[in-house]
Amino acid sequence: QVQLVESGGGLVQPGGSLRLSCAASGLTVSRRAMGWFRQARGKEREFVAAISWSGSGATTDYADLVKGRFFISRDNAKNTVYLQMTRLNDEDTAIYYCGSALVSSRRPSSYDYWGTGTQVTVSS
Repeated sequence: QVQLVESGGGLVQPGGSLRLSCAASGLTVSRRAMGWFRQARGKEREFVAAISWSGSGATTDYADLVKGRFFISRDNAKNTVYLQMTRLNDEDTAIYYCGSALVSSRRPSSYDYWGTGTQVTVSS
C-alpha cells in the first residue's frame, strides 16, 4: 500500500547542486516524520536530514556534515518531500534513501517505510 519513490539523482560536478524528491503514496507526509539517509559504497547507512510535525510547524534535523549545505522541505499538497543539496563534494556520493517514521529519528530502525533509493554521484 505504502510507496516512496525517490527521484532527482544523477551526476553532478563538485560544488554543484541537486534536488532530490520523494513522492509518497499510501501515507500523508504532513502526518509523518520523513527522513533522508545515504549509503556510500563500503560504508554504513547514515542519517542526512529529517522533517516532522511540531506544534509550531515543521521541525527539521540535519547531520553535522550536511548542515548549512542541505535543506529538507515538504510540499503537503503534492505529498512530496525534497532534499535540496548544495556545494556538493565527492564525499556526498552515495545512494540516497527516503524513509518514513512515526516520530523523527536519526536511527534507521525507527523508519517503517523506505524507498529504493536514487544514486548521487559527484565527480569532475
